[in-house]
Amino acid sequence: MGSHRVIADDVQATIAECPFCAGLEQAVLCDLAGTASIREVDAQRFIFHEHEPATTFYILMHGQALLSKLADTGQQVIIRAVKPLDAIGVIASLSQTVYPLSARAILPCTLLAWDHSTLTGLMDRHPVLALRALRLLAGRFADLQHQYLELATQRVERRIAHTLLRLMQQVGQPVTAGTLVDLPLSRQQLAEMSGTTLYTASRVLSRWAQQGIVVSAREQVIICDPHRMMQIADSPPA
Repeated sequence: MGSHRVIADDVQATIAECPFCAGLEQAVLCDLAGTASIREVDAQRFIFHEHEPATTFYILMHGQALLSKLADTGQQVIIRAVKPLDAIGVIASLSQTVYPLSARAILPCTLLAWDHSTLTGLMDRHPVLALRALRLLAGRFADLQHQYLELATQRVERRIAHTLLRLMQQVGQPVTAGTLVDLPLSRQQLAEMSGTTLYTASRVLSRWAQQGIVVSAREQVIICDPHRMMQIADSPPA
């Protein structure tokens, strides 16, 4: 009985604090909590795969995940880091569609889940949820457009700077040396996210490390001087 109560309290707290639910009336929050199921996903397991039927909408309670897309080379290219309170899979609010990205747990994850029929029922009862879902879809689409524009038009240093600043905003954790990008991030993955080669990404990170902008280890990056990195990201073409 006690463990169920703790879980129920955790569900209520997660929904109340989730940006997707911010400002909703208490009746809507209670309906969301009452219809949610809980899913546990082990580290390195997929929550859903790209091109699978989009059947479920999730809010991450605990853990960490990555959204990625399969490249022509067969590699999973990271698109976005997912932290607790983030909503994913909102495409499930639409009928007969597929997930455009894959979601993989990099730490053990606990997620709140609503299947398509439950979600559409909630939206029928509370139309504000349909508006929230539409806004979230539009925002994610705009983010992807912005990333593609960066890849198509910006020089390499700016692209890498933008990628690290995005990750800092999504999963940054303060540490003594600066802000840690709190996920295992290889230089190869950073290169793929920035649309460049491993050699170029390594060369840029090494130069930034010499300038005191970052501390870069094997699968870890600490941003020591975010102001300088923002200047690089915003600098005009030479």
